[in-house]
Amino acid sequence: MARAVALGCDAFQIFVKSPNRWSALPRSAEAAATFRELRGTADLPVVAHAGYLINLASPKPEVVQKSHAALLDELRRCDALGVPGLVLHPGAPQDDGREVGIERVARGLDAVLDELGHARVKVLLENTAGQGSTLGVSIDELQAIRSRAQHADDLGICLDTCHAFAAGYDLTDADGYERLVSELADGPGTSALACWHLNDSKFPVGMRKDRHANIGDGEIGLEPFARLLDDARFAHLPMILETPLGDDEEGHARDLATLRSLVGTT
Repeated sequence: MARAVALGCDAFQIFVKSPNRWSALPRSAEAAATFRELRGTADLPVVAHAGYLINLASPKPEVVQKSHAALLDELRRCDALGVPGLVLHPGAPQDDGREVGIERVARGLDAVLDELGHARVKVLLENTAGQGSTLGVSIDELQAIRSRAQHADDLGICLDTCHAFAAGYDLTDADGYERLVSELADGPGTSALACWHLNDSKFPVGMRKDRHANIGDGEIGLEPFARLLDDARFAHLPMILETPLGDDEEGHARDLATLRSLVGTT
């Protein structure tokens, strides 16, 4: 949080534990209270990102079991910190097929949310670049998960510009951008969208490669970000950078300055 304040951010994203481990030591009530107090002082919207190992669509029972436990733990950590949303990659069913994977994720999310016992934290399903068998390559797939879950109201959406571009949504074109927004409106609805990840792409549209680039340095370019920033439909939402820091670790500061320079230019 201190770094977000130092950079002059309007919102920030955290991990509530290491994203590359299944488990972590408990956080003390005192540490959680300190975080809530500092965030209240900073008055910044916050979301968390779930661990990368979680895969509720896996064909391996042991992976599903670990994923259930890890997701439940992270949601409880979010609740203790007062973080209202946890961004989650939907998962990958490998050779079992997308329909089977979608059903597994919906059932897995229901089981986790049943055990959580309350809905003060939403799971925010993130669209993906579509590498391999990963689910969430389209808005329709995200909505398919939500529509099959009993806890659909506790499932929101996070949209990543790089992932959308890699999956075939040509954001460099106004029609491509409206296609993405129309699918959102016609599926889960714009009210389900809780945050954006703003990332340029190192690869051309439709390549299904998840490689983030700094704003304006990739294949998406500046105009699409200007279009998004000036879209009144999303002006109230947190927009998070996941771009490279660079050798000097100033990448986020440069990207923030670039994005702010684009506001009001369309």
